[in-house]
Amino acid sequence: MKYLKMKGFWWLILILVSAPVWANRQTVPIQELRPTAEQQQTASVIVKVIAKYHYKEVALDDSMSEMILQRYYDTLDPNRSFFLAGDVVHFSGYRDKLDDYLKNARIEPAFEIYRLYRQRVSEAVSHALKLVDGEFDFTIDEVYIYDREDQPWAQTRTALNDIWRKRVKNDFLNQRLMDKEDAEIKKTLKERYERLLSRVEQFDSNDVFQTFINAYTLSLEPHTSYMSPSTSENFDISMRLSLEGIGAVLKDEDGYTVVQKTIIGGPAEQSDLLHAGDKIVGVGQGLEGEMIDIVGWRLQDVVEQIRGPKGSVVQLEVLAKGEGSNRKTITLVRNKIKLEEQAAKSHIIEKLDGMGKYRIGVVEVPTFYRDFAAEARGDEDFRSTTRDVRDLLVDLKKQHVDGIVIDLRENGGGSLSEATELTGLFIDSGPVVQIKDAFGKIEVEQDPDQSIAYEGPLAVLVDRNSASASEIFAGAIQDYKRGIVIGEPTFGKGTVQTLVDLGRFVPGRKKDLGRLRLTMAQFFRINGGSTQHRGVVPDIQFPTARYSEEYGERSLENALPWAQIRPANFITKGQFTVPELMDSHLSRIKTDAGFEMLVDQEKRFLELDKRSEVSLLEKQRRTEWQEREHERLLHKNRFRASQGLKVVKSTDETDLDDEPDEKENEATSRIELNEAARILMDSIKVAQPMAVMR
Repeated sequence: MKYLKMKGFWWLILILVSAPVWANRQTVPIQELRPTAEQQQTASVIVKVIAKYHYKEVALDDSMSEMILQRYYDTLDPNRSFFLAGDVVHFSGYRDKLDDYLKNARIEPAFEIYRLYRQRVSEAVSHALKLVDGEFDFTIDEVYIYDREDQPWAQTRTALNDIWRKRVKNDFLNQRLMDKEDAEIKKTLKERYERLLSRVEQFDSNDVFQTFINAYTLSLEPHTSYMSPSTSENFDISMRLSLEGIGAVLKDEDGYTVVQKTIIGGPAEQSDLLHAGDKIVGVGQGLEGEMIDIVGWRLQDVVEQIRGPKGSVVQLEVLAKGEGSNRKTITLVRNKIKLEEQAAKSHIIEKLDGMGKYRIGVVEVPTFYRDFAAEARGDEDFRSTTRDVRDLLVDLKKQHVDGIVIDLRENGGGSLSEATELTGLFIDSGPVVQIKDAFGKIEVEQDPDQSIAYEGPLAVLVDRNSASASEIFAGAIQDYKRGIVIGEPTFGKGTVQTLVDLGRFVPGRKKDLGRLRLTMAQFFRINGGSTQHRGVVPDIQFPTARYSEEYGERSLENALPWAQIRPANFITKGQFTVPELMDSHLSRIKTDAGFEMLVDQEKRFLELDKRSEVSLLEKQRRTEWQEREHERLLHKNRFRASQGLKVVKSTDETDLDDEPDEKENEATSRIELNEAARILMDSIKVAQPMAVMR
């Protein structure tokens, strides 16, 4: 399966908690998988709320019915490993009728399909368990298609059994490549497949209903989703505890737990051992705890294993992104992420080769935060991004910087008011962002303060993970020509969601009907263009930008398209000669070892992501990994040499004191930042008349 590459704190936490809590659950008798009166009423309310309040006006018709049915199949059997072609034909009568069923609050088809799905999973697992006890010949030249998303459904039971034969053989080979004994491999795989069946058999009526309704909501666009009463309760708990643990946001991807992002200030981010795209395949408690294989686990089960009290230790067995079957074990100490760790910070870059004596201030903004609780209490000194950045700007001006870079890399957004007010620190007055709601009404958020905290040379550094509020700020700075935007096209999430309590639409209703996370508005830049889908395209793009085209909102099915409204009234604040700056930038990075390493990594990740099959020849698999490792090591050592670090013999080699790795990690994080500073210094040279605040 291709990665569901999404960003935004709310959405990710929703994914993290959207699976039910499975501890101590029992097998649900299949005859109990029937719709309830409450579910029928909830379905009716959801259809009406979406029709009236959803930003995107989409008819619930035959075309939508076909999309819902296909998405329901994709949710249950994304890799086409359980249903037969005949099953799909059997249910084809619903292809143009699910819209009518939903309008009439009838959801029986969802349960009928799920009951057959459960039977098919049972049959597949029974076959897989028999295969595990057999023998495999890894000298036979055959291929396993592990991404069957675009493959046809198996026509016969024999064909499906062969798909499973190759899947089990591949799972077995993956374990062998990690030097595990056959007996241990068989035990691990049997537990994995039995766990798969157990989870499916524990799905109750509410789980089936939630899965089906979300097949409907996600057919509208990616950010509208339904949470059942039990999931809503778990969501509230997770929101309170979301910053407790290792500080990683996770998602499920075809049975694997994949790291979506690490949270700034958390143990995972600070360790630099766990990164986006890594797969967690095992979890152990404490320094001596048994490592438990968690492949195939429901996401919430994995979260419960990883989460724990501050100060406790968790071990994770990880498949690093792009590293095939090469796994590593990392140890993290759980902690609570403090606001101070996510707060804006600053430092000064003074020494850059060949750039003279310029001093560039850097302000890192990890998120757009605002202590709403303290503000509500009337605390005059409540923490906020804008307040903290204002203080940092004052300090940087006292240190006589020649220009400032605002670093928004990995900033997934946050408070809209903070994005607006932060923009106001760099302009005197004017609009910052336009918001259009489902009824076509447009509101313009204005800079609330006519004073300017800093009016010197400015650059904004963004990447593909800069989203939402980050895009509002970067887009406004670019539209005003107040500063130069550098990096990669941003994520492209330009929609606004709200949580709707469905029970309030049923007068006198006492029973909880759950909540709907509803897309109800869209952001537009002051130039009239949306931040949705396209994101903010930098004035100067780094070479890694070419690999972000299939990332973010633009990679999601049914994402709202880019759109345009009338521009707001605003006056630009400056101008840049981008072509001249681009020429200097390209000349510098042509032979830069750091950018060469980053581009190589992106190229390798993209190639692996596009692959859908793998050889089942053990010799070939080992050779492929060794070749990738060799190529990666060449780029790594060239970069290390450029930083004055010693050559290493493997990509995971560390010294006892870990100092070389710490230095390499620091140097890697500065590759793009240092180049952004150089570009800003070039702009200062080109535009000498621009006043520099001292």
